[in-house]
Amino acid sequence: MAKHRGGTEDGETAEANRRWKVGDIAALTGLTIRTLRYYDQIGLFPPSGQTDSGHRLYDEGDLSRLHQILALKELGLPLTEIQSVLKRDAPDLSEIIAAQIDRLREKIRVQQKLLSELEQASAAVRAQAPLGVEAFAKLLGMMKQSHEKFFWERRTHAERALDRLGEWLAEEPDDERDES
Repeated sequence: MAKHRGGTEDGETAEANRRWKVGDIAALTGLTIRTLRYYDQIGLFPPSGQTDSGHRLYDEGDLSRLHQILALKELGLPLTEIQSVLKRDAPDLSEIIAAQIDRLREKIRVQQKLLSELEQASAAVRAQAPLGVEAFAKLLGMMKQSHEKFFWERRTHAERALDRLGEWLAEEPDDERDES
């Protein structure tokens, strides 16, 4: 008998048996079912079990692995490198989190620098002092660096929306079962 959504089997506790279907994981993470299936297909994120009817089931260990995958992806690693990292000895979760913290600190540093440059430009404009070409070039460079992530996130969001539309148009029976 398959376990699902905290159900119990043989008297075990609900917390120890917590399982999620692919649609549940998609809803929790914001990833598409299609992406999760692709990760399974390439061996990056296989489910730890399945229901009697063949639906993928994921447990808490799988969620931890997915966090590692997404953290490494956020650090800019391609999926093939992420697979290599995860195949080695179990990656140290504290190192992955530390790398995420470092990346976030760098983003904050870039944003603070941009804020400082914009404040200086604003003060110069208010004082009716001309902004030189170098000041504009520096400001534009900072804006570009700051906005690259924003545009990447918007593109990713649009791709996810197109994936969902494609899934809906395909109306695959397997999609409908997995989402419930």
